[in-house]
Amino acid sequence: MHAQGEGRNSMIDEMRDDDGQALVSIVHRAAFLRELLRDAPPERLHASKRLARVERADEDGPVTLHFTDETRHECDIVVGAGGIRSTVRRGILGERDPATNVRNAGWWAVMALKSYADVRASIGEGLVDIDDTREHGWVGDGAFLMHDILNEGQLVQFIISVREKEAEGSDKWYRMVSAEEISKVYWDWPLHLKNAAEEPEQRAIYNWEHPHARTYVSGPICIMGDAAHAMTPFQGSGCGMSFEDALILYTLLGGSKTPAEALVDLQVYDQVRRPRTQRIVESSRNTGRIITGEGEEIGLDLENPRQGQLPRWDFIIDFDNVNARDESVEMMIAELAK
Repeated sequence: MHAQGEGRNSMIDEMRDDDGQALVSIVHRAAFLRELLRDAPPERLHASKRLARVERADEDGPVTLHFTDETRHECDIVVGAGGIRSTVRRGILGERDPATNVRNAGWWAVMALKSYADVRASIGEGLVDIDDTREHGWVGDGAFLMHDILNEGQLVQFIISVREKEAEGSDKWYRMVSAEEISKVYWDWPLHLKNAAEEPEQRAIYNWEHPHARTYVSGPICIMGDAAHAMTPFQGSGCGMSFEDALILYTLLGGSKTPAEALVDLQVYDQVRRPRTQRIVESSRNTGRIITGEGEEIGLDLENPRQGQLPRWDFIIDFDNVNARDESVEMMIAELAK
C-alpha cells in the first residue's frame, strides 16, 4: 500500500497464487514457538544455559562445550543456533574476522500489539478484518508500517520501521523513541495510519545483519539460522531460512554412521546453504531500501514499486525444498565415494 505521494492510500500489489489464495499465513511467534516445543522431550531441553566457549583438544577427539555456569558437555558434532551474538560463530571464524560480528543495518523498529476492536475503531474496519486476514504493508519516504491480525482475531500487530542512515554500521542496539519523533516521521501519512503510529515513548530495536561468512563450518562444528546468516526482516525470511537449514542438517546427519561421515555432511551443508542464505541477506536489505523509498529508479512512484517489489520474493517462495534436500543427499553420497 502507498502511504505517501501521488498514489497515497492505493494498493501497489498483493501476493496471491493463481487461484487467488493468499500465499502467506500470519502466525504470532509466541504461539508458533509454543507449538514447536509442545512435543519436545523435557529431558532434552536445558533452559538458561549460556555457552562460554567451544574447545577441541585434537582433531580426532570430541568437542567440549563450556558454559558460563561452569558445567561442561562433550559431543561429536556441534550445531550452533545461538542467534546473532553466537559464540559458536566466533569460534568458527575467529575474533579478527570482519564477518564474526553483526552490523547495524541502519533501520530501527517499534512493535506493538493492540486489541482487534480498538484497532478497527482507530484505522477502520476495511483494513482490519478477521474474514480477510491479509497482512498490510505501507510504503513511505524513509519509513514503512505493517499490520496484521494474530491469535484468531484477538490481537493486531503493528511494526513501524524507520530508516536511520547515520546508525548504519554503528554498535547501537536500541534507542528510545518519543511519540513526537514518531509523529514527525508519519506527519503526512493518511490520518488513520498516523493514529495507529502515535504511541508513548518506547524502546526501538535496530535491525542487524551479518556480513557474509566465508564458511558456516569448521570440522565438527557448524552454525545455522541467525548465528549463520542474520538478516533484516524486510522479506520475512530469517525464520524460514532456519527451517531450511534444519531440514538439510537433519537429513544429512540423520544418515551418518560415523563421526567421519558427519564431517562430510557438514561440508555439504555449507555448500548447499551458504549461497542461498547470503543471497537473501542481500535481497532483504535492498527490499528494505525499496519499501522505505530508497530503491534506485523506483522511489515512491506507484508503477515502479509494483514492478520492483513482489518479484523479489519469487526465488524465496518458489524454492523447492524437497529437491534441495534430495540434491544434498546426492552430493553427500558423491563426496563419500571419493
